[in-house]
Amino acid sequence: MNLKNETEANDFILLGLSDDAYTQIILFVTFLIIYMLILIGNCLIITVTITDNNLQTPMYFFLTNLAFLDICSSTSTVPRMLKDFMSIKKAISFGECAAQMYISLSLGETECILLAIMGYDRYIAICYPLHYTAIINRTSCIRIAAGTWICGFLLSIAHVALTLKIDLCGHKKINHFMCEVPEIISLGCENIMIIEFVIFIVGVIILLIPVTFIVTTYIKIIIAILKIASSAGQQKAFSTCGSHMIVVALFYGSAIAAYMKPHSKSLSDTDKMIALFYFIITPMLNPLIFTLRNKEVKTALRKFRLKKMRCLQF
Repeated sequence: MNLKNETEANDFILLGLSDDAYTQIILFVTFLIIYMLILIGNCLIITVTITDNNLQTPMYFFLTNLAFLDICSSTSTVPRMLKDFMSIKKAISFGECAAQMYISLSLGETECILLAIMGYDRYIAICYPLHYTAIINRTSCIRIAAGTWICGFLLSIAHVALTLKIDLCGHKKINHFMCEVPEIISLGCENIMIIEFVIFIVGVIILLIPVTFIVTTYIKIIIAILKIASSAGQQKAFSTCGSHMIVVALFYGSAIAAYMKPHSKSLSDTDKMIALFYFIITPMLNPLIFTLRNKEVKTALRKFRLKKMRCLQF
């Protein structure tokens, strides 16, 4: 009994998105549908890019990585949130909270680096087409992807380790649907200026530097596209780059809004909406953005659907 009481004393309470029972049922159904759309959409992207020979290029290799990242990112958050919608006591243990914070942050930082890599891939393809296959080949793609995942999971260690050292002074209620760095920091009762400064520096490295790099490369890309004589060539280049830029704007915009602002002691519902955007809404929209604006992916999806229909007929 004492062990049980001690365990419960170390638990955090997630306040979630609402405390109204009827609203929580509506939210459960809504986010269950969204989660299913995330899984279906991103699994389709992975399947067609792996099976279609026309999509065996570095650009679609990185797109497959992004789709897998979106599945992992939403899975680190949504199942736990769905469970809490149907639970009376929304308790989460310290260990589970730390694990969720580390995994979700690692996946987010990996996506930050991957989006910058995807921008670099388009930059080389458009600005240096003759050298593209020499610079971006299968071996380099695998190495870059592996390095991206390793860097994401290593860089987040500093974030999470510093956050877990904060003295919470018994504060256990987290005004959020998940354990995230800004939310845990807001519970601290000590002077955390040094910790905030270190976290800010990591944020600059993982957010501001990549997004500055992406903007710089796209300025050069636009200049190169405008020099293309063929209007069809310009349209194709703008189409592939446009999809990536929309994803960059959605993800980086919400992530910077969450991590690059001064931390307050009380987090508003706006902070939860921002987190919803980059953990759930963006992974749902990414497959739509890349398929609606990409003729090659749409063609591959049609071929995949026809193939499945033929299989069902037999």
